[in-house]
Amino acid sequence: MNSSNENMIKGKWLEIKGDVQKAWGKLTDDELEKTKGDMKSIGGLIQQKYGQEQGAYGQKLEEIFKRFKSDKENTVDSIKTSLKK
Repeated sequence: MNSSNENMIKGKWLEIKGDVQKAWGKLTDDELEKTKGDMKSIGGLIQQKYGQEQGAYGQKLEEIFKRFKSDKENTVDSIKTSLKK
């Protein structure tokens, strides 16, 4: 992976992490870094800190991640969803 791609991914992670911290302020920077950007791991942290069930935080967390997907990824997801119908 070239450095411009790495910077783009790193930039997205910083933005995602910032949005997650805005939504769930009890999560620390160090805790989020340990998740390595894995949505399930972040969900586990939210459950630990807030005692919320997956349904209570899952949709909001998914929305945060979706905002930062590339246009290409969103197009592929839309096609997959259409094919399932």
